[in-house]
Amino acid sequence: MKKQAWKGVTGGNVWGQKALLVLFRVTGITAGYALMATAVPFYMLFHRQGYLSIYRYFRVHFRCAPFRAFLKTCRNHFIFGQCLLDRFFLYAGRRGFFSLEITGNELFEELAEGEKGFIIAGSHVGNFELCGYLLQQHRKHIHCLVYGGETRVIMENRRKILQKNHVSMIPVADDLSHVFAVGNALSHGDAVCIPCDRTPANVKSTVLCRFLEGKAEFPLGAFSLAALFDVPVLAIFVMKESVSKYHVYVRSISGDATDVSGREKAVKYAETFAKELENTVKMYPEQWFNYYAFFA
Repeated sequence: MKKQAWKGVTGGNVWGQKALLVLFRVTGITAGYALMATAVPFYMLFHRQGYLSIYRYFRVHFRCAPFRAFLKTCRNHFIFGQCLLDRFFLYAGRRGFFSLEITGNELFEELAEGEKGFIIAGSHVGNFELCGYLLQQHRKHIHCLVYGGETRVIMENRRKILQKNHVSMIPVADDLSHVFAVGNALSHGDAVCIPCDRTPANVKSTVLCRFLEGKAEFPLGAFSLAALFDVPVLAIFVMKESVSKYHVYVRSISGDATDVSGREKAVKYAETFAKELENTVKMYPEQWFNYYAFFA
């Protein structure tokens, strides 16, 4: 199958997103889940490329029989819809509904207390965005690199919630000004959050890593910055466990690259990140949300 570049835009339109906000101000999340469940079959039908990518993911990388792979693909789409609705539930002011269990929080606490900056490697499994909404901290300013193309509704609601937790956004720009903003943040001892599992069409610096008994390209940008500024890297995964509970996993990925520098160091970071991502996906295989030809 021809490899398709990720476009970096969340689906949906402004009116539908505003309707969700109104709905969640007057009703519970399960009502939204019920409505979303009726739309999932149509989404799978009319977004066939995404459906086929996930179906092949279960068939090839988890060796599921055809019917089992189909059922898991359906469940994957349903959980993805739940994760999206959970964000809008928070946008509607329903913060107290969700609870978090955190594994490895001491790794974040140690870096947050230090003077040095660090990078948080994010990914498109589970619901990473909720981490910025639910985890309150004010010791480090966190800058999140975000891709353009999102609607005004999403961007405004993100900003309102994130700024309460000492988090701001750095939009990706065609003139590469975001690279200088990231470098400036790291130089001042801040933390920077960067998605590290997708390769937009204009990104050329990548490395081919072993992943789920196959190979996939991972972008080197975040890891090259970590090597350049000599800062540590944490990977954070936010995985949905029930209607109202998420489990946050914090993992260090920079411990095995202390004896090298430059590109070699960045490659080691990327390979370690790919391994930690693989371990997480094996625990939560139905929360893999890369709806394009991810594997090489």
